[in-house]
Amino acid sequence: MSERFVTFAEFSAYLDRLGLFHMDLTLDRVREFARRAGLGRPPFAVAHVLGTNGKGSTSTFLESIAREHGLKTGLYTSPHFLSFRERIKVGGRMLPEERWTCLANRAMSIGGDLGLTYFELLTCMAVLAFAEDGVELAVMEAGLGGRYDAVSAFETDLTLFTPIGLDHMRILGDTLVEIAADKADAMPQREGGGLVVTGWQEPEALAVLRSVAERKAARLLMADWLAVLPDGLRLGLAGPHQRQNALLALAGWRLITTALGREPDALAEARGLQRAFIPGRLQHCPGVSGVSPDLLLDGAHNEPGLRALLAAVEELHPRPAALLFSCLKDKELSVMAPLAARLTDGPILVTGLPGCERSRDPVEIATFFAALGRETWPFPDPEAALADLATFDGPVLACGSLYLLAALYTKRPECLENAASA
Repeated sequence: MSERFVTFAEFSAYLDRLGLFHMDLTLDRVREFARRAGLGRPPFAVAHVLGTNGKGSTSTFLESIAREHGLKTGLYTSPHFLSFRERIKVGGRMLPEERWTCLANRAMSIGGDLGLTYFELLTCMAVLAFAEDGVELAVMEAGLGGRYDAVSAFETDLTLFTPIGLDHMRILGDTLVEIAADKADAMPQREGGGLVVTGWQEPEALAVLRSVAERKAARLLMADWLAVLPDGLRLGLAGPHQRQNALLALAGWRLITTALGREPDALAEARGLQRAFIPGRLQHCPGVSGVSPDLLLDGAHNEPGLRALLAAVEELHPRPAALLFSCLKDKELSVMAPLAARLTDGPILVTGLPGCERSRDPVEIATFFAALGRETWPFPDPEAALADLATFDGPVLACGSLYLLAALYTKRPECLENAASA
């Protein structure tokens, strides 16, 4: 019997019971949900964004471009920082709690007996919301991998690949080729082939994408074949790596406009790229003198992300005066620490993440930085580190874990306001 929710809090508690990290890798449950709901072919165009780094930024750029062209848009991203409501937006806005409760009840009435996982249920709810609201284009970010990503259970119109790198190796494979193969399997296989566009890739990953595209009769195009960013365009997201994400989004938009019956408009494209916003991408959060420092918040939490962040920081003036860092137990800290240490010439503050079972001991993290000859201070939690930084002069860069950023947003919720209006 399907579970019914009277309040948003009841549904939130149900999601907590499902467990954010419970996975059962198959598409069978979501495909059956889609069949029952009559949404295997959604009544809107779907752009599926996959890769290792840059998925959220690319998705945000693409949705913003489409919205500036007057389309009614849906955006599905993950993870969230403070509330899972951040994951589903229509027209750039989060859905109210009452709507979430209604969607949850509808989803459970359709597939409450299917044993949907946390991510599967939210994916199904996103598709329901977009269908009910008459969305014309839904931009949907993959959660993990591609072969068994819940979005892959629905028919998609465009597949975009951001750079593929080494991450989540326990699940996706130990090598770049294995990881790329998992993500590439999200390409749709249908008569006439699917539309696929990729940004820059390592040669090994690109070879895999080309091989899978050929096997599935998909049309694989390079982003720089389709679009060029206007000279001098100031993007809504900071850092040189965002130009790569913006180019991929722009190329994807140019590719899907035919299916949408739209003509690209250069001014609308520029506005979309300029107005795009997603939190935690080299985001500046002004401090209060004597109370809290200026913060630079970035979600880099693996080797490719830290390399991109390092390139961005090298263009910053002034450079970060200190680094606030944390990471999870499954991350390659021996690779990450030397990169993170180059992000500042100042002290490095490492912190634990209370409430997160996967958090790495800050004292253990500190030993990696100390071995590099860096001044390092361990703290039990972000709040203690922030208190120590209260009168710090200069911007403090926080990175290494999305959980760290979530803890900082809890203390500075105003930094999320542009991301999602309630």
